[in-house]
Amino acid sequence: MADCAFVFHWRPADMDPMPLGELMDWREAARKRYAPKKDED
Repeated sequence: MADCAFVFHWRPADMDPMPLGELMDWREAARKRYAPKKDED
């Protein structure tokens, strides 16, 4: 959740209603946005 808060500027209250699977998807998106690999688009 900290990754999403940092990258997307979301508060914990913004993420609280999200199901775990959705949070995991957003966390991966945050990781890719913050530290993309050179071969990823």
